[in-house]
Amino acid sequence: MADSGFNNCELCGSPGGEVVWESALCRVVMVADADYPGYCRIILHKHLREMTDLPEKERMQLMSVVFAVESAVRGLYQPDKVNLASLGNMTPHVHWHLIPRWRDDRHFPHPVWAAAQRASAPRRSPVDGRQLGERIIAALRST
Repeated sequence: MADSGFNNCELCGSPGGEVVWESALCRVVMVADADYPGYCRIILHKHLREMTDLPEKERMQLMSVVFAVESAVRGLYQPDKVNLASLGNMTPHVHWHLIPRWRDDRHFPHPVWAAAQRASAPRRSPVDGRQLGERIIAALRST
């Protein structure tokens, strides 16, 4: 069910990060976070609040994109773990956070939204949005 609050929606009014891939259904953006290179959001283009507001076919398509992004991020960044989250408490617009995690990252083993467990130098990565977009396309082709 569409939400009439789309006029005030942060994800309707801006890309939400550097767009690396998009389709008619959604876009994948890289989040600029030096502590978590490869952090992406998968953002539905329609302003809907919940996954179950989507028709089943679109739900499955969206999850295919989430899994393709996970595959691409794992291949490029080699994280110890990947966290997937769809919260939307502050921004009630269907979107997924995909966050690569390392055992020595600032928050591990806690969520990235918790208090930091340690100071850490930003991870440097040669991966750019173009490379990630190419990997996402390849992962989607293999599904």
